[in-house]
Amino acid sequence: MEAAREWGLELGEPFAFSNASYVAPAGEAVLKVAWGGDTESLHEGDALELWNGDGAVRLLRRSACALLVERAVPGDDLSALPEDEATAIAVDVASRLWRRVGSPFRPVAPEVQRWLDTAAGEGSELVPLARELLAELHPGTEWLVHGDFHHHNILRLGDRFVAIDPKPYLADREYDVPSFLWNPRSNRMEDREKTERRIAAFVAAGLDDLRIRAWTVIRGAYLRPEYAERIRALAEPR
Repeated sequence: MEAAREWGLELGEPFAFSNASYVAPAGEAVLKVAWGGDTESLHEGDALELWNGDGAVRLLRRSACALLVERAVPGDDLSALPEDEATAIAVDVASRLWRRVGSPFRPVAPEVQRWLDTAAGEGSELVPLARELLAELHPGTEWLVHGDFHHHNILRLGDRFVAIDPKPYLADREYDVPSFLWNPRSNRMEDREKTERRIAAFVAAGLDDLRIRAWTVIRGAYLRPEYAERIRALAEPR
């Protein structure tokens, strides 16, 4: 690994679940190198540099697609905490990450259209409703979002929790909420009241209830098509 040699790093065994990148411990740091073609993580280094440790792991060094960041501990994430505590921490972390910025970050809306086209070809039944809602939303481009915000990407670091593995884009802040709603991995969105409490917590922090629900349908169409019935119900009056 060229970056490891250049920086004099001794690497441990790569972490599990690192499907889109090579990620390995290097003492008190972590080396991450995105695989070629991982366009969603194109500006990960820029986002980490901007956040500078406030809500996310701190970027220590970078060179091309290689990033050296603070080491948070995989497995010690929000999924281990009680529901309400995990949600409160998530809202706080997200609020630190959301920033009004512009270049070099890209709007997510064009990518969403492409992802919906792919989902339509795969038979996702949520796509027609998702396209309708997307057209009505007129997605914003003023906020930097994490892009893959959920329990397993919010890890303990000392006495605080920080986000890892961003897929940064410019979007509505509400874009980040759906992935939190259908996580952790054991969650199947079967507990409607739990989902509603999570939505309410983000609304209390200043987000728009209807936009959260719309983005849940839109992103669910290509990320969680198997939950179509439960996701569609969130967009309907109770």
